[in-house]
Amino acid sequence: MDLVIGRVAKSHGVRGEVVVDIRTDDPEARFAPGTVLHGRRPRGGGEQNFTVTAARQHAGRLLLSLDEVSDRTAADALRGVLFVIDSSAVDSGDDPDEFYDHEIEGLPVTTVDGAEVGVLASVLHLPGSDVLAVRTPDDREVLIPFVREIVPTVSRNGIVIDPPAGLIDDLDDLEP
Repeated sequence: MDLVIGRVAKSHGVRGEVVVDIRTDDPEARFAPGTVLHGRRPRGGGEQNFTVTAARQHAGRLLLSLDEVSDRTAADALRGVLFVIDSSAVDSGDDPDEFYDHEIEGLPVTTVDGAEVGVLASVLHLPGSDVLAVRTPDDREVLIPFVREIVPTVSRNGIVIDPPAGLIDDLDDLEP
């Protein structure tokens, strides 16, 4: 399974730099000059490796120069490319409040009262906030805002939610 560590947002300047939206906790190491990045093009457009030649911050964003990209046209063609790493190469460690998506996907989701909601299918990283996509026993998808007020407990054993009224349809049908 691959983990996304960055996404090419757009080109920058005329020399082929790209603006990268960072999705990793260690951008200095993951995007260091000399690092080979595995890029996946959107919509099944193929995969390619890229070698970082320079990385710098500009206006709060990461700019990368890549050996394989020499001009703005080539940089424009990379819009939407995801830089990924193998999930087996990372471990969140012993801190119970830190985890990677792949470490919690598939865990059971219950309410604070013990009612089964379903299984965590994925974590959606949206511009406004993160959202948990939970697959219910009757194969529906329920979206839960991933905020402490609604998701008070996340552990390697399961996820406990305290949904406000109306967040989950048919909550009364859930069995404790």
